[in-house]
Amino acid sequence: MEERIKMENDEVVIVRRDGSKVQLDKLITFDDEGNNKSYIIYTDNSKDDKGNVRISASIVKDPKDPNSELEEIKTEREWKVIDTVLRSTMESVKKHLDKKNNNNNEE
Repeated sequence: MEERIKMENDEVVIVRRDGSKVQLDKLITFDDEGNNKSYIIYTDNSKDDKGNVRISASIVKDPKDPNSELEEIKTEREWKVIDTVLRSTMESVKKHLDKKNNNNNEE
């Protein structure tokens, strides 16, 4: 049995191969038109030894199905796309927060 995903808003439940369920937070979903695949980036909010939040990513087999199967990401190209999307998103969030903070400081 493949891992399956159940998505509701920003909450994600992954049903593992053994039937156990893990609740996670969805960070980003996106489509890569270069390979016609859909991806989800998510976290369980645990931290690594350096205090960084751990994130994971998977291919969503059928993004229109809220109970879709997940596939493991296997190629370096896909990991590079995910890294680019994450960095771009983080940069956009940082710019937004900086702008918001500057506006608050001017008041």
